[in-house]
Amino acid sequence: MARETEIKLKIGDVRALHRALKKIEARVAGRGTGRVHEENVIFDTPQGGLAKHGQLLRIRTETAEARGKAKDAKAKPRVVVTFKRPPAEPAAGEAERAFRGRYKVREEIEAEVTDAGALTRIFESLGMAGWFRYEKYRTTFQLPVSKGWAKGLLIELDETPIGTFVELEGPPEAIDRVAQELGYSKQDYVLKNYLVLYVEECRRKGEQPRHMLFPEKKSPSK
Repeated sequence: MARETEIKLKIGDVRALHRALKKIEARVAGRGTGRVHEENVIFDTPQGGLAKHGQLLRIRTETAEARGKAKDAKAKPRVVVTFKRPPAEPAAGEAERAFRGRYKVREEIEAEVTDAGALTRIFESLGMAGWFRYEKYRTTFQLPVSKGWAKGLLIELDETPIGTFVELEGPPEAIDRVAQELGYSKQDYVLKNYLVLYVEECRRKGEQPRHMLFPEKKSPSK
């Protein structure tokens, strides 16, 4: 099972972030604009059996944003199923626990599937339900190959209904270095997931948490 190491940064000034990304020569990964719309559904048992053990089961549908002549063409979504869990307790003990305190560390399995609806029905037949939905737009950046220290590092800009964040995923040393070059310190690291951040934002606003979704766009009146 692969191990994922990451942190989030809350972005207050998006324009300043883009200037900082340009300064460190970060480039958009993938084709087109690199901006991808994500629809995420988290599944669990009625008793919350997965969440109680720090586990996550998610179906994500990704639709890449097209541009130019391809903008009118319907993009084919990519569907990914993900399972995450806390890593098994290592022999390192205290050193590993201290490491986890600075970064969000999870063991992760991902697989691409062809039919989100069929997989949803399978999960439901096993007694689970998609109890929380959230969406965001993600643009992934990478540093040039010439920056060998950044090998394996992903810089993921997330536009969400509760604000803009950057997720840094990769080797801890690379996370620390690029965070500093973007103007952030270790005190700025956010280790909470979007569900927790969303619930906290709802409490701050005095709203009842439901799903973390963008407001529906109203059709123009004729």
